[in-house]
Amino acid sequence: MDSERSSKQSQKASFYPSSDRTQSLSRSVVVIGGGFAGLAAARALSDASFQVVLLESRDRIGGRVCTDFSFGFPVDMGASWLHGVCEENPLAPIIGRLGLPLYRTSGDDSVLFDHDLESYALFDTDGRQVPQELVRKIGEIFESILEEARKLRQEYSEDMSIAEAFSIVMDKRPDLRQEGLAHKVLQWYLCRMEGWFASDADTISLKSWDQEELLSGGHGLMVRGYRPVINTLAKGLDIRLNHRVTHIVRHINGVKVTCENGKMFTADAAVIAVPLGVLKTNTIAFEPRLPEWKQEAISELAVGIENKIALHFDKVFWPNVEFLGVVSPTSYGCSYFLNLHKATGHPVLVYMPSGRLAIDIEKMSDEAAANFAVLQLKKILPGACDPVQYLVSHWGSDVNSRGSYSFDAVGKPHGLYERLRVPVDNLFFAGEATSMRFPGTVHGAFSTGLMAAEDCRMRVLEQYGNVDHSEPVIGMEMASISVPLLISRM
Repeated sequence: MDSERSSKQSQKASFYPSSDRTQSLSRSVVVIGGGFAGLAAARALSDASFQVVLLESRDRIGGRVCTDFSFGFPVDMGASWLHGVCEENPLAPIIGRLGLPLYRTSGDDSVLFDHDLESYALFDTDGRQVPQELVRKIGEIFESILEEARKLRQEYSEDMSIAEAFSIVMDKRPDLRQEGLAHKVLQWYLCRMEGWFASDADTISLKSWDQEELLSGGHGLMVRGYRPVINTLAKGLDIRLNHRVTHIVRHINGVKVTCENGKMFTADAAVIAVPLGVLKTNTIAFEPRLPEWKQEAISELAVGIENKIALHFDKVFWPNVEFLGVVSPTSYGCSYFLNLHKATGHPVLVYMPSGRLAIDIEKMSDEAAANFAVLQLKKILPGACDPVQYLVSHWGSDVNSRGSYSFDAVGKPHGLYERLRVPVDNLFFAGEATSMRFPGTVHGAFSTGLMAAEDCRMRVLEQYGNVDHSEPVIGMEMASISVPLLISRM
């Protein structure tokens, strides 16, 4: 009975006429979504002495960050890299203080190469390894094609897809065309580019594909997974799992949030940190409706799909490289495996399909999907054995995500990210899809959570009439102590 009474009290309405508000009243916020953005916002607001409740639809926190321990050790089935291994990364202070090791898979800051050329091992479907000199040569040609594609922006006023741009470049520069094995390797590079955006080349915008900001330091794999960071952000917070939000009502002086289980929460403001894919489904009803410009941002921003099929073996039978690749006449037929053994010491390969291939594989059962991945592996390594365990993600069909991360679609302005971030009255939006600087990244989600928290803090304090502009920006406590990152390269 005491716990039930406490629960009811925590949900007590806090709508008051502005004239009745006093500084003694608790300033309150409901945060919706327990991914990196939501946790960052909740942590910052809680540290700023706000009463915060975080509602999460899943039975776990983390959102599209999911560290799985089914194999007996951590495997990230969602986000797993820190893109930009440098002190300027918003997550660097937390990762450094926790002493979490990073395995740098590349010192290259390109959106295309999250690993080094020297650590590829590409094979054709007959099991023959592609000569490294050819891999390097085609990589340079691919960069030349991209540079030629960039020039088309000045020639054409209308946007076009990367696929269409490549076709035009090939017509203009036939010397860049490749045949035979070289063409297959070129398609593999295109496949890797599609993996970065989690979508196919015929959907990616030529004008906007390279507009995000890339931090220095290359790309670092979280050796122990992202779970420790998630747990650190969540410590001490009032988190309600299995609370799927279905209805949000905003008034001039507060919000009322209703969950699928019938529970209601009221507060001064709300931070909306659910994935863009969920917003697109309209499963959360807003009253009054969100303004047209906000609805357009939700509708027009694109969400891609990249999945992981983690294969746990009882022994290592593959080359000691970071990525194994399968080359093919089409990017759809290409594939790649991340070698976790090189970074973590565990005998695991992670197959990473994206775009249309990921969608097709999601239609399979987990067993069939794992068998498909093993079949790709046996094409390049005929002596490959079967895994002893496997894990399969379903980010596209998961009702809690409906996609992996956002990207710039053809004909849509890059400014949609910022439009999605802009608050609506006392609703504040956060998540990787609201980050114009770092879309599609964990540190992008984290930084927008802090931004939303600060905007929310200022708005609520203004409502209470006790805003102090000299107060430090919230979230600074998390970045106040800098500890060097632990970076390895095996």
